[in-house]
Amino acid sequence: MKKIAFISILLIAGCTILDEKPASQLPAEDIVKDDNTLYLSTLGPLYALFGGTEFSQGLAGTYRGVYDLNTITSDEALLPTRSGDWYDGGLWQRLHLHTWDPGEAPLKETWNYLYKVIVMSNQAIEALNGKPEWRQEARAVRALYYYELLDLFGRVPIVTSTEVSMSSVAQSSRKQVFEFVVSELEDVADDLALSRSNYYGAYYGRITRPVAWFLLAKLWLNARIYAGVEDYGEVIRYCDLISGVGYELASDYASNFEVYNEKSPENIFVIPMDKRLYTAQNQYLFRSRHYDHAAACGFTGENGTPATLEVLYANNYRKSNQDPRFDINYWAGQATDLNGNPVKGVIYQPEAVELDVTGSDHEKLAGARMKKYELDPSAMKDGKLMDNDWVMFRYADVLLMKAEALIRSNDMASAVPLVNMVRERAGAKPMNGISQEGLLKERMIEFAWEGWRRQDQIRFGTFTREWSSRPELPDESQTGYTNLFPIPADILILNPLLTQNDGY
Repeated sequence: MKKIAFISILLIAGCTILDEKPASQLPAEDIVKDDNTLYLSTLGPLYALFGGTEFSQGLAGTYRGVYDLNTITSDEALLPTRSGDWYDGGLWQRLHLHTWDPGEAPLKETWNYLYKVIVMSNQAIEALNGKPEWRQEARAVRALYYYELLDLFGRVPIVTSTEVSMSSVAQSSRKQVFEFVVSELEDVADDLALSRSNYYGAYYGRITRPVAWFLLAKLWLNARIYAGVEDYGEVIRYCDLISGVGYELASDYASNFEVYNEKSPENIFVIPMDKRLYTAQNQYLFRSRHYDHAAACGFTGENGTPATLEVLYANNYRKSNQDPRFDINYWAGQATDLNGNPVKGVIYQPEAVELDVTGSDHEKLAGARMKKYELDPSAMKDGKLMDNDWVMFRYADVLLMKAEALIRSNDMASAVPLVNMVRERAGAKPMNGISQEGLLKERMIEFAWEGWRRQDQIRFGTFTREWSSRPELPDESQTGYTNLFPIPADILILNPLLTQNDGY
């Protein structure tokens, strides 16, 4: 059993805009100044919201939020319409086709969720004046959430005080938001604990110094997109700092996602999951499995998300050189139960996947399904409450970020060994050389289902261009603006000082 429990704080329904103050946050003057009560009143509620149970809540784990906006919009996954299943007013088709608009409910709900945690972070920061190390940690949480807003929406308001009214919040440029997040993380990093965040103990599931370093490496890796600047030396510097404090690749790729994965030497930052202590859910396995496959494992399924054809091409599916990670990440062909027995009638058809499979011979079985997280045989709530911690940041990403920075700095010779460390750990053959295109492909394989694909495609310039070769999609001139999501329409109504992102 996990030793440090996140306290699940019930938040007032509808607490979604900047002017509102969550009931779970006590006024600073009312907080009892012992450490336990102080933590439960400030940092505790923030960490409780990293995972979620409702639509668009949590950094990962639930539908229609940060994860889906980064995954269903990419060339990694889609939600096919299967007759009466998964049309949902055309939402999933619009996300995959890049034809969404500012009125989409998931955009508004995700925006509101991210700002809700920022509001709570500001309250925690103000309440923690007498506890400087925790105050810096609350600033790091706020920076993480601004990083998500920066990546998804670009031009957003920067709010650092509880005294600011929603109607008076000015909009910052994307470069200004980037500079703010970098400055905040650089300022607090040395005050954060130099501890592992994925292990049992006082810092389990919290933002520690290596987590901040990882975020800084990501920010500088994407700086050309975010701010029009480049400094790959900073990417390398932060990756080297992480490498210097004991992280390493797990000997078994799959072990990072097993039921009890808290002691992974590779996982840097996780959302703690415990079906008996926490309410945070992993809904993605539940959503992906065919009904009968799930039932044979003692769970429920929704017959939803499969991999795209692009995933099959990247993994050399059914070829002699198929990547060994494919069978770890995806159910393809015959499905089996928890004991390895074939599930009657459930033979997934990866190559039959389309955006709408209604009426096809493979309507219910088209597409390779999510397999990456080991099935927890004692999972609860139809399989959504499980003990596998959700992996947010991994050391494999540190190695591939550094490799990319080296490639972009024209140092191919130093990059290839880092890529091969990741490949050989999983049993894939080493490479003699690697291009930027090859590295993007490697990232698709290694980080399948981990929520990085949209960001990676944007950075490599394929988020819109590559799709133009597919006849069902608009050409690049129509979709280039979709690298950013629109500011939600209702938010523009609430605050007339905000203006819409270009193209919407």
